[in-house]
Amino acid sequence: MPEHDPLATSAPPGGNGGAPAAADAGRAVLITEDHGAVRVLRMNRPDKLNALNTELTTALLDALRAADADGAVRAVVLHGAGRAFCAGADLKEFAGLTPANQEAVTRRAELTMRTQMLPQELTKPIVSAVRGAAMGGGAGLAIGCDMVVAATDVRFGYPELRHSLVPAIVMTGLQRHLGRKLAFELISTGRMLDAAELAAHGLANRVVEPGAELAAALEIASGWAEVNPRAMAAAKGLFHRVADLPFAEAMRAGGDVNAIMRGFRGAGA
Repeated sequence: MPEHDPLATSAPPGGNGGAPAAADAGRAVLITEDHGAVRVLRMNRPDKLNALNTELTTALLDALRAADADGAVRAVVLHGAGRAFCAGADLKEFAGLTPANQEAVTRRAELTMRTQMLPQELTKPIVSAVRGAAMGGGAGLAIGCDMVVAATDVRFGYPELRHSLVPAIVMTGLQRHLGRKLAFELISTGRMLDAAELAAHGLANRVVEPGAELAAALEIASGWAEVNPRAMAAAKGLFHRVADLPFAEAMRAGGDVNAIMRGFRGAGA
């Protein structure tokens, strides 16, 4: 099935539509486009399979924060330009991150941690549209979103050990989304999962043909955009909060939200 970008033929978006972030050999490393109330973030290093160098990671962090702060945005889609979602860390850049340059190592680790944590911390829901390679940090970004649309050509995995690296930062997210035995298999062997396996293990909500993943993600995000934003923010925040609480505390947290949710009806819809 040929690739088709549903945004390519849409009317020029408003707000920050089409805004680039930074530059990679004269090309913006991140493209921001608005599709109604949906903010689309496109990682744009296709020749590098959208590998996460410092420039792209910083641009993505800033763009996610900007989307969450923009009252006109109600949902976010994250995807990658070209034939891959994101191949993970830029190994060429990481080659310079050695113990001899510990300050740079620490700064880069902090940047990676903030970026991997942010999708769940957003008040706006976010869906990833994933095709081709989704590896290491790219795999972490994909499943860190609230929902995942996977194309049938997805190759999902954590190959870091094959490069004498440890998937230290993305390991936490993988364990929280997957059983421990399979999670350890992925990080210790580098085995790749295809789209059918992602869906079978609950890591993907939809499986579509390559080229259809963005349209499917936009459909999900457009549905979210129709929901009262205060109610959506409360629901998402509670969802992630109760996941880490003992049962009784989680029930009380739900009761607190239940007590205030009546005020959402008709407000900001």
